[in-house]
Amino acid sequence: MSINLQKGQKIDLTKGNPGLKNVIVGLGWDTNKYSGGFDFDLDASAFLCNEDGMVKNENDFIFYNNLTNPSKSVTHTGDNRTGEGEGDDEQIKVDFSKMPENIKKIAFTVTIFEAKERGQNFGQVSNAYVRLVDEATGTELLRYDLAEDFSIETAIVVCEIYKHNNDWRFNAVGSGYQGGLAALCRSFGLSV
Repeated sequence: MSINLQKGQKIDLTKGNPGLKNVIVGLGWDTNKYSGGFDFDLDASAFLCNEDGMVKNENDFIFYNNLTNPSKSVTHTGDNRTGEGEGDDEQIKVDFSKMPENIKKIAFTVTIFEAKERGQNFGQVSNAYVRLVDEATGTELLRYDLAEDFSIETAIVVCEIYKHNNDWRFNAVGSGYQGGLAALCRSFGLSV
């Protein structure tokens, strides 16, 4: 049975479930009626962070132009440019057994492609969620629905999976940023 989380809640993933090795982080959203003349293109990304919360190099930044890291422990399944249809709009797979020892946190984000140029923000997006699925069984383990109204933000850190005492945990973050993907990259130590 899936657990519904609220913003700020943290939950154990592997301590109580030591057989959990592969998960799918599914992210989804809908766009509200918008008359700006442009389609919405939302993009999921993952920042693989060291102990200091920073990304060591560009190989540890997973997004539509870099679908996996060298160890293949985190893999983006591909860019969905329209968000049309039912179910997850984009997915990122995590294999805990292949995770490099230096990775202590994975931050999962969603940004709006060319948001400034298109006059778009997350105030025009609804029903955003993240869910965590056990890839081996297809069972949804948890879900976090973002209920906040992000009226000016163009990027969101949706959630984190982080290591605590050799076990992996999930944190429902839901923090918005202005400045899109470039601002997120800078905040995780990458130069843009």
